[in-house]
Amino acid sequence: MEEMKEVMKNAIDSRHYERSQAVYLYLSGYKMKEIANIIHRCRETVGAYVAMYRNNSLEGLKLGHLPGKPSKLSKEQQAILLETVSTKVPADVGFTARYNWTLSLITQFVKNKWDISYSLRGMLRLLHSLGLSYTRPTYTLEKADPEKQKEFTDTTFPTLKKLVNEEIHHILFEDESMIRDYQAIQRTWFLKGKQRIIPTHGQHKGVKLVGTLNYETGEIFCIEEEKFDAAAFLKFLTATLEHYPIGKTVMILDNARIHHAKPLRPFLDENKGRLDLVYLPPYSPELNLIEGLWKWLKESVINNVFFPDVKKIALKFREFIGDIN
Repeated sequence: MEEMKEVMKNAIDSRHYERSQAVYLYLSGYKMKEIANIIHRCRETVGAYVAMYRNNSLEGLKLGHLPGKPSKLSKEQQAILLETVSTKVPADVGFTARYNWTLSLITQFVKNKWDISYSLRGMLRLLHSLGLSYTRPTYTLEKADPEKQKEFTDTTFPTLKKLVNEEIHHILFEDESMIRDYQAIQRTWFLKGKQRIIPTHGQHKGVKLVGTLNYETGEIFCIEEEKFDAAAFLKFLTATLEHYPIGKTVMILDNARIHHAKPLRPFLDENKGRLDLVYLPPYSPELNLIEGLWKWLKESVINNVFFPDVKKIALKFREFIGDIN
């Protein structure tokens, strides 16, 4: 018993600890079913742990596999299931007008194809063992050019970073964002059975923001505008140079029309050597670091909150930026 305590204390990983714990409880007089409830495994798994100890003593607990009930599906069937769920949608395999996999649909697929029944809990365990997880997908823009994106991440941006504090004094990521009077509902904590209710008046007013994120210092410089147009962007460029009065500034930004507008040309020519615009590859918002700021702002201040007027949105936005800076 003392030896088993020492093994548990020095377990090499969580599996080793679990096996040692099961055997320790068994040696302490617990029944298989009781041990299974304690370590949250099935009775057969506990029995396998004990058998490993009986057959190979303490070394048996270090084996690299995790025993348990054998899968109802063969290795070949598991491979087909993995390929189906990870590369196809339900409609591809006979489920009319169904485009997202659920446990119920996967269970039904297995039943239809091999006449093998699973409980939802059993199917969940099987999917996890196959390396699948129930996660939210993310968007990517179909028109994005992977080669141009790779050129930016591997060549353009690293070259700019090397020039910081030599030829370049500030690298800024720029973008515009509309902060509406209500953004979205997101998960949050509240009492069970007491779902939080967010009022809304159904309008779509908000604050238009133009801002930069300083790559080196993390500083945020942001102003509010009435609308997004070339005049507003020119005004923002002027304000940016006033905010960073010394040294050369490189501003990294997307290919929005207002960023290429002809009225900008005289200003950029006049400030050549003080301000350079570097454009991201088309359709590549994930490369613009300030996009993360807008997401953070909305999740922290806007989502799940009702603002009766635009002034209060602006006030909370300024507080958020001020707190970060």
